[in-house]
Amino acid sequence: MAASASAPPTTRSLKRIVAASLIGTTIEWYDFFLYGSAAALVFNKLFFPESEPLVGTLLSFLTYAVGFAARPLGALVFGHYGDRLGRKKLLVLSLLMMGGATFAIGLLPTHATVGAAAPVLLTVLRLVQGFALGGEWGGAVLLVSEHGDAKRRGFWASWPQTGAPAGQLLATGVLSALTALMSDSAFGAWGWRIPFLLSGVLVVVGLWIRLSVDESPVFKAALAQAEERKAVAAAAEKMPLVAVLRHHWRDVLIAMGARMAENISYYVITAFILVYATTAADLSKQTALNAVLIASAIHFAVIPMWGALSDRVGRKPVYLVGAIGVALWMFPFFALIDSRSFGNLLLAVTVGLIFHGAMYAPQAAFFSEMFATRMRYSGASIGAQFSSVAAGAPAPLIATALLADFHSSTPISLYVIAAALITVLAVACAKETRNRDLADIEGAAAEPDASTALPADARTV
Repeated sequence: MAASASAPPTTRSLKRIVAASLIGTTIEWYDFFLYGSAAALVFNKLFFPESEPLVGTLLSFLTYAVGFAARPLGALVFGHYGDRLGRKKLLVLSLLMMGGATFAIGLLPTHATVGAAAPVLLTVLRLVQGFALGGEWGGAVLLVSEHGDAKRRGFWASWPQTGAPAGQLLATGVLSALTALMSDSAFGAWGWRIPFLLSGVLVVVGLWIRLSVDESPVFKAALAQAEERKAVAAAAEKMPLVAVLRHHWRDVLIAMGARMAENISYYVITAFILVYATTAADLSKQTALNAVLIASAIHFAVIPMWGALSDRVGRKPVYLVGAIGVALWMFPFFALIDSRSFGNLLLAVTVGLIFHGAMYAPQAAFFSEMFATRMRYSGASIGAQFSSVAAGAPAPLIATALLADFHSSTPISLYVIAAALITVLAVACAKETRNRDLADIEGAAAEPDASTALPADARTV
């Protein structure tokens, strides 16, 4: 591999790359989480007014889950073209799609205006959001991972991960401010549109920063090598998806299992809590939003710390701390909320998100290090996003249904604990990836056995 491919950039240029990825992911997660918060607070009344309150919330969360269903398709499409054309171009497209869909939601007519067409239009725009987010995550973390060096990859690659709590913080902060300044009737009539329309401004800022960075040097070197090999062999290169499923199927399954506890716990802690706190615990919307707001700020701060720790002790130990911690915290989590104290509510959410951060922080580097360069976007995206259909997509829906059926938090706790057991098993089966060179990862990551190994000149870089 060319030296330029593996030579680390200067700290200044790396910070610019991290900033571009972080701002883009923050905007995209802002759009995505804004929908989740609005689904819990107002969409049941605006788009499903003829249903009972809890049933309306279930239907609202169902449209929320639809966005997750589109994420695997986004992962396939963006992963394929991201491995062929580059990370940067696809990241610009994903930002435009997500921002455009969110802005359009802010202009949507409600059920009172157009009847059944309103939830249909809402669902279509939610599908566009999910499709865009399915391609965003893989490209953003790879852009950082492939620019940095192995010694601090966990730390630098964890910064795009902070886009999730930053987006949550921004979305919850805007909603919290609006609900505090406006009456419930004004917020329900038109105030809920404001945070969606603000997305248009955020996208312009994100594009300006994202267009200023260069393509990954590791990818450019791998692309050049692939073109040389193709010219010599006079043969077409295999589709990245085919190569992933052939050589990295075990890594894809590990990534999917690793995301179960991370994904499910996050949406229970940040989205379903708005339902549980305002119904079962009889707390106000403002109180619940404020707790998530403060806890998200702490979540943002601890993610780089967990990422740096994964550089010192490994990705697996940090990830396992998070999965086991979330499992042990679930029963205390709901017990604290049931006390109806804001301090206890804040403690419940904060500790839960700290444990979640231990899984989420090393995830970017961990998944990136599993796959070879010319199939890395596809592999990381497929592993991360296919699991979201079974994990994050139905999590608020399942939790709300369990609450409606059992009128207890116990089944919800057991649901999260079961997901944590799957994650512990998956991570335990994984190989430690810390210190791998992304420019020379083929043999270390794929490790095909002797019976299936490809000739050196036929492998995909």
